[in-house]
Amino acid sequence: MVGVYDICARVQNGFRARLGRIAVPETKLNLAVSRVLYNQGFVSAVTRGTHLGPDESYVPTTNLNVAERRLWLSLKYYQDSPVLRKMSCISKPSRRIACTANQLQLLASGKPWSIVRGVIPGEIVVVSTTKGILEIQDAVEHGLGGVLLARAS
Repeated sequence: MVGVYDICARVQNGFRARLGRIAVPETKLNLAVSRVLYNQGFVSAVTRGTHLGPDESYVPTTNLNVAERRLWLSLKYYQDSPVLRKMSCISKPSRRIACTANQLQLLASGKPWSIVRGVIPGEIVVVSTTKGILEIQDAVEHGLGGVLLARAS
């Protein structure tokens, strides 16, 4: 089972190694976290492919090829420095950190809650809600609570 810690480590290591593209296993969780990173401007593209590289044309995922399917993230750099400096997990399997909508609003405004420090400008927090995986600002706008997955800056 692939967790959010896997994509956090792969993205952070890719930026540190100054890679142009990285591959992560194609799972619903990785796709949702990648979508949040793309929408917030930390990666320039997300494409599907195999372990060899991105697909030139659409190839559906089937039971026969599910093991070799990957998501390819094109990493973004600005003036030769990575756009994403750090990506780390907040919740982990032994310690899930769940928040209500009010607690998420406190975190989004920059105030700490429990053992989690507040969000500073230029930083995002990925939250798993009942409406899917969202960025903390989107969860606050919809009035949703959820499990804090990762933070990126």
